Amino acid sequence: MPVKLSKVAVLLAAYNGMHWIEEQLASILSQSGVDVTVYISVDPSTDDTEAWCAAYAVEHPVVVVLPPAGVFGGASRNFFRLIRDVSLEKYDFVAFADQDDIWHLDKLQRAASELERHQVDAYSSNVTAFWPHGRTHLLDKAQPQVTWDFLFEAAGPGCTYVMTKRLAESLKATVLSNWQPLQDVSLHDWFCYAFARSHGFRWYIDPAPSMEYRQHDRNQVGANTGWGSLISRYKTIHDGWWFSQVQLIARLVGQGSSPFVKNWLPLRRWQLLRLSLSAWHCRRRLRDKGFFFFICWATALIGKKHNDLP
Repeated sequence: MPVKLSKVAVLLAAYNGMHWIEEQLASILSQSGVDVTVYISVDPSTDDTEAWCAAYAVEHPVVVVLPPAGVFGGASRNFFRLIRDVSLEKYDFVAFADQDDIWHLDKLQRAASELERHQVDAYSSNVTAFWPHGRTHLLDKAQPQVTWDFLFEAAGPGCTYVMTKRLAESLKATVLSNWQPLQDVSLHDWFCYAFARSHGFRWYIDPAPSMEYRQHDRNQVGANTGWGSLISRYKTIHDGWWFSQVQLIARLVGQGSSPFVKNWLPLRRWQLLRLSLSAWHCRRRLRDKGFFFFICWATALIGKKHNDLP
């Protein structure tokens, strides 16, 4: 009797991806032990990505290109469009994919197995970042989850996310009912993790890398490695972007009225100092806990650019 394979909907957001998308699609369609359908949403591109994807879908019936839906201007809006417009009823799992990575051939099969083994609703994993000159680096995101990390960081790269149908359909309902405010969320993976954790869904972060995470000059969000990335992260915080995203996501996932969040949500000087004392419960990695403490104090004392704290 043939084994019933898990059905997985892979949601792939594309934009000017002609350099890499064919290799990525090959790694997705070669997944072992699962039944895959790929849905592609293309942000209007200048390198014929739309035409190439349409031709590829003709040759590969398990690839579906969604009709044009205007300009998204970023991966987050494109992924929210995929969640909104793809019918998920017939799938067991839903996965996100970027256009420029290379998946291990057992990525989805391992994810499905780990979801069942740990009895959780969502899966993400470590990745191996790689650069054109041959350098590689393991990005370790698998530290133990803490009480409030989901309000301040994602569960690793969104391209590793695999969700059960139950979680994906709940997320879809929220995307539909909050479509307009979600357009201001810059990182879909952060929001999805925050939604899942804040609504009682369980999440597992796998220490085993599941894919090769390509680094290049067109990455919207790349690997955080070294002092350069730390300085870059500080600049986004000083410019006010990061804290504004924290506020927005906390409210969108229904945490704005929780006692812990109410203590600091306006993010004024004394509230930031109070928040710094909870650093241990707000980030997973030890280094990031220290950075979080420093950022809260620095922002409280120096203020945010163009929006100094009272």
